[in-house]
Amino acid sequence: MNEVKKPQKPLFYFYGVVLLLIILFNTLVLPMFARMQVKEVDYGTFMTMAENQEIGRVEVQDNQIVFTDKEDKQIYKTGVMNDPGLVERLKESGAVFSQEIVEEMSPLLSFFLTWILPMLIFVGIGQIMSKKMMDKAGGGAGAMSFNMGKSNAKVYVKSSDGISFADVEGVDEAEESLAEIVDYLHDPSKYKEIGATMPKGVLLVGPPGTGKTMLAKAVAGEANVPFFSISGSEFVEMFVGMGASKVRDLFKQAKEKAPCIVFIDEIDAIGQKRNTGGGMGGNDEREQTLNQLLTEMDGFEGNSGVMILAATNRPESLDPALTRPGRFDRRVPVELPDLEGREKILKVHSKKVKIAEDVDFKQVARMASGASGAELANIINEAALRAVRDGRKFATQSDLEESIEVVIAGYQKKNAILTDKEKRIVAYHEIGHALVAAMQTHSAPVQKITIIPRTSGALGYTMQVDEGNHYLMSKEEIENKIATYTGGRAAEEIAFGSITTGASNDIEQATKLARAMIARYGMSKEFDMVAMETVTNQYLGGDASLACSVETQTKIDELVVEVVKKQHDKAAQILMENREKLDQLSQYLYDHETITGDEFMRILNR
Repeated sequence: MNEVKKPQKPLFYFYGVVLLLIILFNTLVLPMFARMQVKEVDYGTFMTMAENQEIGRVEVQDNQIVFTDKEDKQIYKTGVMNDPGLVERLKESGAVFSQEIVEEMSPLLSFFLTWILPMLIFVGIGQIMSKKMMDKAGGGAGAMSFNMGKSNAKVYVKSSDGISFADVEGVDEAEESLAEIVDYLHDPSKYKEIGATMPKGVLLVGPPGTGKTMLAKAVAGEANVPFFSISGSEFVEMFVGMGASKVRDLFKQAKEKAPCIVFIDEIDAIGQKRNTGGGMGGNDEREQTLNQLLTEMDGFEGNSGVMILAATNRPESLDPALTRPGRFDRRVPVELPDLEGREKILKVHSKKVKIAEDVDFKQVARMASGASGAELANIINEAALRAVRDGRKFATQSDLEESIEVVIAGYQKKNAILTDKEKRIVAYHEIGHALVAAMQTHSAPVQKITIIPRTSGALGYTMQVDEGNHYLMSKEEIENKIATYTGGRAAEEIAFGSITTGASNDIEQATKLARAMIARYGMSKEFDMVAMETVTNQYLGGDASLACSVETQTKIDELVVEVVKKQHDKAAQILMENREKLDQLSQYLYDHETITGDEFMRILNR
């Protein structure tokens, strides 16, 4: 289904080539026409040919002498010398005096070759290039048209190996919501009989990589209907009005092929909220495209057989007129998969590669907590690549676990050599995290600890794995998590009496959690259940912004510092109470560089 296009050269490149050809034509080709068959010789050669009676016709001009041989096949020319007896000698040699031995080019032909022909070539090439530019602007090599103002949506129909719901795992709730759409496309009569109408549009929302596009294709595959696919950015053109024209053409062809599915990916490119300020900063082309889309969605009935699916990572940025009932009636969340969903996704993608029979996909899914479907597919692929690098014919459990670390923290940085002191500091830092986590009742079990540097910049990391799905966090759990983040710095302070820059990411994560507790989750006595912080772009990182006075912000900052400091002290207390285990485990990690959670717990429980 992927279409690969050769890179197009810019238009000025072709005009430059044509201009160069015209210059070469005028400087090289035309002189050849004008001076065809004329050979220049010196005066001595001319006199020798005259003495040998080899000259046929001759013309003595003011600045040159033009003559031919006896057979009149070759024209020669030479310069004029001060020779009083020249005419007599030429007569004696039998030469015939003539005029216009070299015929001048016709002025009309010269004008045509010099000006008309190059201009015709220049204009012709320009017209061809302009047509190509227009074709590209109006759809190019898309599946629908080659004309200006046409939609460049690609049309897919179900093939023998088409995508179905069986190929999409981990999004069971979304599949159930879309199954009704498939049933309607199969048998719309039972819905019409009771008077029900299907939603005109279905909006798929969720983080990147969760399978929104694949779900849309699976709906078309299950229903066995044509599938129109286009990105929202493809509607917006440099020519005002072209986006609206493409929308009209898209819906026109969709109605002709009904029942069918129209899928608009990244619809926020044209569906963002319109400018209400009445001043500068608007985008007329985008707004015209959106207005046309709204009009088209109003222009067909819910039972017309045309189903509009759209996907976005930013539903909060869409215009309310687009998401109201009667347009995109149904919103289907496509969230990150849970533990069971991750296991199913791993099994689906593992069918494409050779995997060892004893692989525990549940354990891999547990380690890959928070991964999207695309990331899980990448984990399987990384495991297969690692198996090939190690000379094996199939991927093993260790390959899958290492590929998770590659996705999370990057490849092992083999050229990064730590000094002995740095290596010992990192060992204490990571054991500090693990030990504080293990001593708290609500912390996830430690899966792996390593002090091997990674390409992400991490000098080491501690992997904790939840036993199951975890949707809610209590205040105590968040505080324990903050304490775990501060455990690395606390271990450095206890063991070496100094601190390093290694805790920079820990500090950032601990601060973010503490601020969320106070300003977003209402977990402080000072503010109770008042939200001081709002989240924007929840599917694209979840950036938060404060909406309160400067005085309140100052108070929030003070409370954040207080929370983090309290948990830092708590972590330090845990480590001092278990100083012997801290030293023992740090030395073991220093010697082995990587230890498993089982090894960690065995030493801890001795």
